Amino acid sequence: MRKAFVRTVACYVIAGLFLMSTAPRVDAGFIPSGTTPSSQENRNLDLQNIRKILETKMIRERLNQLGFSEDEIQAKLSRLDDQQIHQLALSIDDIKIAGNGFEVLVVILLIAILVGIWFHVSGKRLVVE
Repeated sequence: MRKAFVRTVACYVIAGLFLMSTAPRVDAGFIPSGTTPSSQENRNLDLQNIRKILETKMIRERLNQLGFSEDEIQAKLSRLDDQQIHQLALSIDDIKIAGNGFEVLVVILLIAILVGIWFHVSGKRLVVE
């Protein structure tokens, strides 16, 4: 009796797992209707981000060294279409200017800790003369 019950439950579990694995995965979410910005708003936001970056002293000096004046830069920005401006704003967001190197420090410390644990567990000692 017990063996038959376990076999029946196992069959139901297998059938249920099979049915759940055949269901398609859907990655979707709700987007509120009225809150999506228009293309003009997107363009204005992207232009603000670009202008904010162009106003930094280091970028302004480098563009001046390359021979671009403020008027030339604004003229080139006005000639770009919406997609080009959006692509430029996205690539500016991806750039980390003058990163602080915190990630590198954390990785080095983790490696040092792992090496220290390995020496401790293996019983080896490192002697520097």
